[in-house]
Amino acid sequence: MKNFSTGRASLIKSKQDNRGLTKGGKMRVLIIEDERRLADNIAQVLREREKYAVDISEDGLDGFYMFQSNPYDLVILDLMLPGMGGLEILRRIRQNGKTTPVLILSARDSTDDIVQGLNYGSDDYLTKPFDLGELVARCKSLIRRAYGVAAPLIRIGELSIDTAARRVQAGRRVLNLTGMEYQTLVYLAMRQGQIVSKEQLLEHLYDFNWERFSNVIEVYISALRRKIDPTRQQQYIRTCRGQGYLLDEPSTK
Repeated sequence: MKNFSTGRASLIKSKQDNRGLTKGGKMRVLIIEDERRLADNIAQVLREREKYAVDISEDGLDGFYMFQSNPYDLVILDLMLPGMGGLEILRRIRQNGKTTPVLILSARDSTDDIVQGLNYGSDDYLTKPFDLGELVARCKSLIRRAYGVAAPLIRIGELSIDTAARRVQAGRRVLNLTGMEYQTLVYLAMRQGQIVSKEQLLEHLYDFNWERFSNVIEVYISALRRKIDPTRQQQYIRTCRGQGYLLDEPSTK
């Protein structure tokens, strides 16, 4: 098992930091875990390896409030929490008709505990201690399944995105993408054929204060278009004026 590092990520500290975010989007993770060092290390790995936006709550009531107030693509949930227990949070999430994937992370490792968690509606159950690599793999799998992408390979025309290897090809060319360009592309690919607004991209590429980065999306989109097709003969990413961007089978200019 890998040792947890002691570095702390810059994270949202309370529900008040999330005010003003719009709905929609993907790849935003909520960790409800009262062991702060553990939560910080999970968040750091998800941020650095996968470029996910991550929020943390150390209290069950606050965590449930954050879930109700913001769009999340995955919840990592401890069971023994102050304020409100993990199973009660899970029960309320499912009672409200929410299908957001939930991964239980708990020291309770008996078969009865695991079965109970799954029966309450969790999508996966990982016991402590655990390997960070396994946790990341499970998170990615749950998010892919939630968006109807069971396999790690996404193909759109001649564009292929291997989310397991973080490798992107256009035909036979391997694309050299920055971390944020890659995350933007995967975001759009998970919603192939759907219009994604700039606000949706921003709030899930950045954890908070995303207004400060409001001009960077055009830069990422321009770079992706240039790298995917240097000749600019095929247009994979289309601009929908006043609405956002759409990634789909290419149209020829």
